[in-house]
Amino acid sequence: MSNPATARERLALTLATLNPVRDIVAQRVDAARPPDWCVRRGWVEFLVSLSEDRLRQAEAHGLGHYLTDLRDAPADLRALCDAVNELTALPRLNIEPFALSEPALRSVPQRKREQLSWLLGAVGPMAERAARIVDIGAGAGALTRLAAQGFQRDALGIERNPAQVAAARARAREAEPSLGPAARFVTHDACRDGLELGPNDLAIGLHACGELGDQLVRTAAAIGCDAALISCCLQKISGSLRQPLSEAFAGFGFPRGILGLTNQTAQPVGVEASIEQMLAARKVRYALFRMLRARGEEIAPGAEMRGINRRRANAGLREVADAALKLRGLAEATEAELSTHERAAEVEFGQMRRLTLPRSMLARLVEVCITLDRAAYFEEHGLFTTVATLFERRVTPRNLCVFASRDRARLPEPELAERRPQ
Repeated sequence: MSNPATARERLALTLATLNPVRDIVAQRVDAARPPDWCVRRGWVEFLVSLSEDRLRQAEAHGLGHYLTDLRDAPADLRALCDAVNELTALPRLNIEPFALSEPALRSVPQRKREQLSWLLGAVGPMAERAARIVDIGAGAGALTRLAAQGFQRDALGIERNPAQVAAARARAREAEPSLGPAARFVTHDACRDGLELGPNDLAIGLHACGELGDQLVRTAAAIGCDAALISCCLQKISGSLRQPLSEAFAGFGFPRGILGLTNQTAQPVGVEASIEQMLAARKVRYALFRMLRARGEEIAPGAEMRGINRRRANAGLREVADAALKLRGLAEATEAELSTHERAAEVEFGQMRRLTLPRSMLARLVEVCITLDRAAYFEEHGLFTTVATLFERRVTPRNLCVFASRDRARLPEPELAERRPQ
């Protein structure tokens, strides 16, 4: 496959692989029964026969990276793995992380510090020419404050949560005078009320979720200002369907459930918890889902934890069952009931883990498609773009980034140079 010149061309290649397997993406595996797409392709026997060791290898590194060497795997499944591997292998950025002072990093978690250092290093040439830096989805305001200090520019943090805006303002007031100009923060719902950007602004979204990321892209492209976006939680949209931005992506609206698939990431080491803890929590959630269904509750997969912090699943089935049943006004679970569903989940969840491997593999491909759709939209409005990965997955698996500018020289360089959009 030749190296495509533009995001639009790369998107076309990606869609050519994704389109024939949209049925896989559309049907999640929520029971031990093989899904229709798996039966039609004749993959069931191979997948369910995977040993525990093979399963863990596939979950740790991704089916696409593990399966290509397995000669007993179905040929069409290996071919799909090869295509996904190539299309999702985006280059890393060739940049130096920005040096951050310890006083400025007070109260910033370590993983967040690494993200900020790499992002500020990537936007340096754009920030130096910007009249103002606008941090969209500013949260507690660390990026806004550090951008104001590091680049000596006016910086505006936009956040819809009033409590976080108040906290950001308080932290800005606590900053030492030597840290540079104070950042400004406003409470504003950009998804509902839109954004106001100027042509000399630099708009940044560090993990701007779902609809907020699309709003940033639309507004920055329309005004022609520089932009940097690292997206996250693509399923966070107000409607049930994400509409495409670019003409190249027309006809590929994704429902919220498919967008949620992009949160799945194969990795050998957990980010918030160990892989073993994550799997145990998922099994508990499935047992809870099974229990609620047996109680006559008509709930969709994933809704079993509604109203309950997902981390409570780490405490076991009794913990989340008590909370879920109380929320629904149902009687407390008996020990026999808990035991029944735990035993069934032990068997069925293992089957589901195997059957869902091809769909999980496509999660990154869908995420790449959304990223390229945003980049193609910038290109259609005359901006140059760079699409690459910014962080290592140990820092965060949500590491796909889009940078856009009317001046190609302002963009960070990836390992493979990109060309001017046509």
